[in-house]
Amino acid sequence: MDRFLGNYAPHFYALLRIVAGLLFAMHGTQKLFGWPGDGDTVELASLMGLAGIIELVGGLMIAFGVFASWAAFIASGEMAVAYFMAHAPQAMWPLQNQGELAALYCFLFLYIAARGAGIWSIDGARHRDRVVTADTRY
Repeated sequence: MDRFLGNYAPHFYALLRIVAGLLFAMHGTQKLFGWPGDGDTVELASLMGLAGIIELVGGLMIAFGVFASWAAFIASGEMAVAYFMAHAPQAMWPLQNQGELAALYCFLFLYIAARGAGIWSIDGARHRDRVVTADTRY
């Protein structure tokens, strides 16, 4: 069972990056445009407004693979700040303070920042001269 789907690792990583980026961007659209949701928006010149901008722009950059390492690093930092500002004061453990999504996004984006965009990305298309393998970093 060692590396059962290992030949497809670059493709699964690309899917993970794309889906995570799009889901993160939807948090931004919810804050900035009220969609999806009840239509409530946040003040653009506020901490939540800044979070919405980072989520929307950063999420799309991660999904499309445009400067994905930088975008993911900033998004990871935003999620760390969100966890410690909004969730950690409520309770110690993420399952108790509803911070598991923020913690998961934080470490997922940290991994993407370290690994790079990979295949199916604009960053990857800009670096076509490199050989694409499971360990190639862009």
